[in-house]
Amino acid sequence: MNVEAQAPPPHVGILQILGASHIVGAVACLAQLGIPDFVEGGPKSAVELASQIGAQPQALYRLMRATACVGILSEGPDGKFSETPMSAVLRSNATPSLRAFAIMGGREWHGRGWSHLEYCVRTGKQAMEQIYGVPIFEYFKQNPGEGKIFNDTMTAISTTDSPAVAAAYSFAAIRSIVDVGGGHGLLLATILEGNPHLRGTLFDVPHVVQGAANGPLKTVMDRCALSSGDMFCSVPAGADAYIMKHIIHDWPDDACIKILTACRKGVNSGGKLLVVDTVIHPGNDFFPGKFLDLQMLIFPGGCERTEKQFRDLFSASGWQLSRIIPTSAMDSIVEGIPA
Repeated sequence: MNVEAQAPPPHVGILQILGASHIVGAVACLAQLGIPDFVEGGPKSAVELASQIGAQPQALYRLMRATACVGILSEGPDGKFSETPMSAVLRSNATPSLRAFAIMGGREWHGRGWSHLEYCVRTGKQAMEQIYGVPIFEYFKQNPGEGKIFNDTMTAISTTDSPAVAAAYSFAAIRSIVDVGGGHGLLLATILEGNPHLRGTLFDVPHVVQGAANGPLKTVMDRCALSSGDMFCSVPAGADAYIMKHIIHDWPDDACIKILTACRKGVNSGGKLLVVDTVIHPGNDFFPGKFLDLQMLIFPGGCERTEKQFRDLFSASGWQLSRIIPTSAMDSIVEGIPA
């Protein structure tokens, strides 16, 4: 006899959803304390760890017990906690490591931003200017510690989606590529490592590029140049392709058109535009990109886009959307050719 699983009553479902914020807070705290690093070598009790990290033992136990019930750590009958596959991903030495991503979810600016979602929905404006008086990237510039957490988070995410992008697209016909807003260059490094015929240029703002030479690009610097400037005005010219990952979604249409127009001016004849972002699909099925879209509304003021929105954006900046290539990650590669 088959017994069909029944959906929980609506109020239970809502309580489960609202409780997710508690889980995020606990996981962020666990990552910030570095607990996953400490249990890598074997089970540890909260008392043992408390003395190492300067925490109150019972409070630490309560934190670890809570995260264990969602699969992050595992509590044994002796009260000691062991590593699990999910806690391993939160280690600082993991590949990929989502420790910085988890920590970012617990930072004050991040929580305050989400607490201002109503303001963003009512006004269409970003939260950071309302809270701190400056847009988010200026806030990171003024608060380099928070900026480092953000940059580390972007690099961590890139360790999961950069290989997916490099595997999904053929770069065989491309000889030169510029990574616009490429951070410390993990995506570009991944592409160059898999395509020895390629030469690349990493382009970002000066204070970001400064940290790139000794980062992921170090092993391919013989085929890579570093360049800095304002992508809203111009980009390094003379490349066969311009790629940008998680850049266009940061900005409203008018700003995106400036970036894409600069790429159109710089691209070689027959070149390509490769925008790596989430593409929103219609329908009511759960899709993380629809919540990432709210993250973009709250912080940088951008959005995740549908195929039509990408098509219109490309058309307004001298490009024609040629195809959308899914990857094994959440992102797709939206390819454009000169119109």
